[in-house]
Amino acid sequence: MNHQPVIKEQVDLTALNSLGIAARARYFVDVASVDQLRAALSWAQEHKLKRLLLGGGSNLVFTRDFDGLVIRSAFAGRQWEDVSASGATLALGAGENWHSAVLYGAGAGYRGIENLALIPGTTGAAPMQNIGAYGVELKDTLVSVTALDCVKDKVVILSSDDCQFAYRDSIFKHQLGRYIILEVRLALSRTRPLSLGYGELAEYFSDHPHPGELTPLEVAEGVMAIRRRKLPDPGQLPNAGSFFKNPVVSMTLWEELSSRHPGIVGYPGKGVVKLAAAWLIDQCGWKGYRNDRVGVHNRQALVLINHSGGSGEDILALARRIQNDVLRTYGVALEIEPRIVT
Repeated sequence: MNHQPVIKEQVDLTALNSLGIAARARYFVDVASVDQLRAALSWAQEHKLKRLLLGGGSNLVFTRDFDGLVIRSAFAGRQWEDVSASGATLALGAGENWHSAVLYGAGAGYRGIENLALIPGTTGAAPMQNIGAYGVELKDTLVSVTALDCVKDKVVILSSDDCQFAYRDSIFKHQLGRYIILEVRLALSRTRPLSLGYGELAEYFSDHPHPGELTPLEVAEGVMAIRRRKLPDPGQLPNAGSFFKNPVVSMTLWEELSSRHPGIVGYPGKGVVKLAAAWLIDQCGWKGYRNDRVGVHNRQALVLINHSGGSGEDILALARRIQNDVLRTYGVALEIEPRIVT
C-alpha cells in the first residue's frame, strides 16, 4: 500500500455531510492505513493546520469553510474472530459503513446490533456518541476500540470501560482529537435474547406468533421499516438525524413536570428520567415548521432538515429558537447532538 497520502486542495464538502451544507476544505486527504494517517497528521502539524476527522459526515454541522486538513477515514475490513457455537467477535474497520455492517452481522445469524440498523455513518463514528436505538446501545456489545493516540503517537486498544460510555457520550467526545479510531470489535451472539421491548418495536412485531423465533435480520428489517416510516432519507431530504439529545432529568424535576404537564413522555431509569425531546419540541409547535431554507420534519420533531440550501448558521439559528422555546415552556435545556464545526 502507498504510505504517502494524496492531499487535495479546495475540496467541496457539500456531498460529504448529510445536511448538505455548502462548505469547502482547504486541504483534504483519504487515509486507509496507520502509516498514511501518521503521514497526514505530520503534514498538518508541519503546516500548522487544524484537522478534522471525517467519517460519513452524518453528525456534523459546518458553519463555514474548513481552513485546515480534513482527514477522511477509509479503514476497511470485516473479520470474524473467536468463533464458537454460541457467538463470535466481529472486527470492523473504522471506515466501514455502519448500516452495512449491521446487516452483515445480522445476515450471518448473529444477535446484538440488529436494533441499530439504518443509523447513518461509519463504524468509527459509532463509539463517539455511543449510538443507540430501540433499547440497545453500542456499549452493549463493544469489546474494544483500536485507536491511534495522537498524544502518545501510539496505537492503543481501549476496552469498553476505557471508553467511558454514557448516554450519547464517550471519552472520544471529552478528549476530542486525541484518539482516531481505527477498528471496532463487537461481541455478537447466536443465543442472547432479542431486544424487542421498546414500544415501537414491540408494536411492530405484536402480530408475530412467536417473536422470540425472529431472526436478527428480521429484527433489523423491522427497525428499518420503522425508521423509514418516520425519518427522512438524507439522500432525499438533507438532515443529520436526531438533532437534540433526549434530556435526562432528576426524579424530582420529573414529578414536577408531570404534575404541571400531564401526558409528558419520559422513560424512568435509576433515579433519573429520560425525557422525549421530540415530544417537548412537538408540544411547542415546531414539528412541521419550515422557512425558506430549513425546517423541522413533519413526522419527527427531532430532525432538522435543510430543504433549500440552508447554511450551518441557518440550521443553528432554528435550533436555538427551539431550545429557547423548550426551556421557557418546560425549564429543560436541550443539548445539540451533532458536532458544530467552526
